[in-house]
Amino acid sequence: MRDAKVDPTLFAREAKFTENGIQLPLGDEGLWHSMSALGTYKFIVPDIETQQVAFLGTVRAENRDGKEDVIAIALRLKIRGDRITEIEQLASRPDDTNSSRNDIPPTGVGVEKMGRPHPLFTTPIPVAQRQTREELVRTANYYFTGLQRNDGRGYYPFTDDCIRFENGMDVLANALDPATGKRGRMTCKYQFEAALKNIVSRVRDRRFVAVDRERGIVFAFAFFDHERLNWTWQLGELFRIENGQIRRIEAIFHRAPYGINSGWSTYEQGLSDQIQDIR
Repeated sequence: MRDAKVDPTLFAREAKFTENGIQLPLGDEGLWHSMSALGTYKFIVPDIETQQVAFLGTVRAENRDGKEDVIAIALRLKIRGDRITEIEQLASRPDDTNSSRNDIPPTGVGVEKMGRPHPLFTTPIPVAQRQTREELVRTANYYFTGLQRNDGRGYYPFTDDCIRFENGMDVLANALDPATGKRGRMTCKYQFEAALKNIVSRVRDRRFVAVDRERGIVFAFAFFDHERLNWTWQLGELFRIENGQIRRIEAIFHRAPYGINSGWSTYEQGLSDQIQDIR
């Protein structure tokens, strides 16, 4: 796959391609150029209404030492007619891993170990219980609103069995409870109420790019700004929503310069914490 030519019949002449917020020549630079194989984890979210498709998964690519890395990616494709017109890609390489702890693997490795999407994500919502696009996006956005400058007293619409994976890790499995100083299984709601206070200073450019109403899935790109640390997490995030509550979350995080833009938003949109339902 490495150095393979991009099939021009798949793309519009004016197709735009970005990787980690930077516009690049399609097929000539970035991960597409160095990719050697697809990975094993593949999660596809089709949005028939907007003619977009989102993808969260892994690929393999040769690094500068000539070895193969597992890379986690979040991807959005926009289709017009029979051609791809927009390609937005978030690639989290080993150097972008969010921790130096030995027990936390690089993002791609962690996501790859998940094997396949949880069956919950492929289970249809009963027709009578399916929500509108606007309702699903609104519920997913409560996650971002609750996390921004969180004081523990926000509205957190999680199911009691909600699970949250970040970079392939179950972040609730061994979470630290500040009230007791002990680690153990924590619920999503309790973590927001007690353990994730004032962690993220701003959640901006909340771009909801794919919604699958049949399965209650919302895919979003966003940025988590950390003022005190002077860096930004650029991320792609998946939500499974049932009856107005979030039941499962999966996200890929990429460490980026503070205040970076997506490459698809205006300056004002890039700083906004309001919903952007991309159509």
